[in-house]
Amino acid sequence: MTDIKSGVNLLFLREEELRQGIELLYFAYRGFTEEPDAILADYGFGRAHHRVIYFVGRRPGITVSELLATLRITKQSLSRVLGQLIDDQFITQRPGLRDRRQRLLELTAKGVDLERLLTEKQRARIAAAYREAGPEAVEGFRKVMLGLIGEADRRSFTAAGLRARERR
Repeated sequence: MTDIKSGVNLLFLREEELRQGIELLYFAYRGFTEEPDAILADYGFGRAHHRVIYFVGRRPGITVSELLATLRITKQSLSRVLGQLIDDQFITQRPGLRDRRQRLLELTAKGVDLERLLTEKQRARIAAAYREAGPEAVEGFRKVMLGLIGEADRRSFTAAGLRARERR
């Protein structure tokens, strides 16, 4: 039945629809990570490596502190993953220009190639789903996803999006 005040159909908020939403997120994540996981396994890497490669590629010059804040993992976890990626020459680190204690991270050419390969698989999957769903559904999906992430991450995401649009 339609809510007369808002014009919104609240039937989609029933328990079964909410449970289906949860299940869809689980299955979507599994599908979304399946191909990259297989590629990462060839390198002896896991999803933590993928996240580091992705965000370093997305924000060249990101500091270790910023990466820790983005990923919300422990220094110990990041150190293990980052050390391996540096040793295997996927990422380089250099001291900050103003603060030499900072470590600025960037992908090497090898890292750029791996990030592109991993992201292309996911980009193609999202592009196909977006094309099939149509523009209104894409905007709805974006709103739902923004509603699922925490307020601080939402602000960070929307600010990063604005910065990216300004660079174009």
